[in-house]
Amino acid sequence: MEDFIQGIPKAELHLHIEGSFEPELMFEIAKRNNITLDYDSIESLKKAYKFNNLQEFLDIYYTGAQVLIHEQDFFDLTWAYLTKVHSQNVVHVEVFFDPQTHTDRSVAFDVVINGIHKALEKAKAELGISYKLIMSYLRHLSEEAAFETLESSLPFKDWIDGVGLDSSEMGNPPSKFAKVFKASASHGYKLVAHAGEEGPAEYIWEALDLLKVVRIDHGNRCLDDEALVQRIVEQKIPLTLCPLSNVELKVIQKMEEHPVAEMLEKGILATIHSDDPAYFGGYMNENYYETAKALNLTEDQLMQLAINAFEASWLSPEEKGKHIAQVKDYFHSSKYSQKQVV
Repeated sequence: MEDFIQGIPKAELHLHIEGSFEPELMFEIAKRNNITLDYDSIESLKKAYKFNNLQEFLDIYYTGAQVLIHEQDFFDLTWAYLTKVHSQNVVHVEVFFDPQTHTDRSVAFDVVINGIHKALEKAKAELGISYKLIMSYLRHLSEEAAFETLESSLPFKDWIDGVGLDSSEMGNPPSKFAKVFKASASHGYKLVAHAGEEGPAEYIWEALDLLKVVRIDHGNRCLDDEALVQRIVEQKIPLTLCPLSNVELKVIQKMEEHPVAEMLEKGILATIHSDDPAYFGGYMNENYYETAKALNLTEDQLMQLAINAFEASWLSPEEKGKHIAQVKDYFHSSKYSQKQVV
């Protein structure tokens, strides 16, 4: 089944570039920048990648980001991710970056985005990976700070496709950012938000009604509210789910509890992604594989997940159609003709 999943053409829509920071690269860049990490080895750093909740993860996530200072650092981080997913047959990515994580420690916005953009362009030219870039506001900070970030982004708006909302969810509802999302839309940015990961179904309602998002990142808790499920199905609101992340952050206790199969049965436009793969034990293929294995997914369900990701993407209708046709061709021509691939 791993070989089968490897061959599926895939789109990744929920990936934090800072969350793809592998320990080996973190130590390499820290040494280059004369920064001493709190860990004496790659092994000791990896051992710290055990979390009881979202906040424990964020603490180490922000610590790791401290070593990113120069444009080359952001290029190297992004290029490492892109070459990795290229090896997993990911053909389209929609990448989050967190400018406030860097500007709050006096790393200029242009340094961050120039490094990321150059790597994305290189991957487009050399690896054939198409991309969109999403700037996230950190929800544990103020809306005023988000407005400052929005202003900083405007000289680069041709490079940025949308804005998102991430970081500590509990106690930071989407409603806190209604004004800056409205302003972001006025500048032409598409809108997404993390909601319903640790937070309640009400946060998903707020993201839809107050922020006017076109896609929900995570959204696990929608199943707590049947009226919300009905709306998500009727309006074809995509959910970008992250199974390995959910287990690592104790959103669910084990993979067998993951709701993605139930969501597919209900007609939800559910998709699978890696979130912060360096920290959560896997990139796209590992997320597909562990989910398929735990939930006993059928070939039809796997095909639907792959198609859904392209449907939920911000590619043009023509590009979506091309990729979806490739997914269908792969499944229909595959030597794995049985309906149960597990």
